Amino acid sequence: MKNEKLISSAIIAAALVIAGFALRSGIITFKDRDCHVSVKGLSEKEVKADKVTWALVYKEIGNDPTEMYGILEKKNAQIVQFLKAGGVKDSEISINPPSINDRQADNYGNDLLNYRYKAKSVITVTSSDVEKVRTLMRRQSELMKQGIAIVCEEYGENNVEYEFTDLNKIKPEMVEEATANARSTAEKFAEDSGSGIGRILHANQGQFSIEDRDATTPYIKTIRVVVTMDYQLD
Repeated sequence: MKNEKLISSAIIAAALVIAGFALRSGIITFKDRDCHVSVKGLSEKEVKADKVTWALVYKEIGNDPTEMYGILEKKNAQIVQFLKAGGVKDSEISINPPSINDRQADNYGNDLLNYRYKAKSVITVTSSDVEKVRTLMRRQSELMKQGIAIVCEEYGENNVEYEFTDLNKIKPEMVEEATANARSTAEKFAEDSGSGIGRILHANQGQFSIEDRDATTPYIKTIRVVVTMDYQLD
């Protein structure tokens, strides 16, 4: 009977020791899994716009709508001729219907030298040849010599819009660069803390942003993407 008690005690003691090791091992494993670092990687690239939209806006005033429409048609033809001479294709030119505002009906009074009607015409150029269109923009003073004053819209709106449409082509390269930068940061952190980089626990790719490089060169775009990576530390 005494021997049986001794054997039972030994078995219980051994079980407690094994359980203790298992518990300790489990805690260490849990801590190891919970030991990670979260880092961000940036990729930034400057590109030239590959699409431009240019709105050529001019205005006329008068008292006879029929006469004004004739003037608008004539000036529209002059603008189209100017654009085509500069290499713009018919498919890149859009002529919007002119709009005429009856200032008397709208109760604007007798300003504008007592002219009753105010008309606006918009011709839009949309092209993938950005440099060609920019060259024509620099030459638009030639239209002024023909009595056509191209104006900016009210409230400071810009008549020119530049876009970059080929983002999908450079996405993989930029994501790869951002990921590499994130890993480099994680490796530096691990080295300083006496650890090693393990597997990726979580990865998140932020949205791509496309912005003008600055206010004076809107035809050059800055593209950015930030990725967030969680690495396990060994």
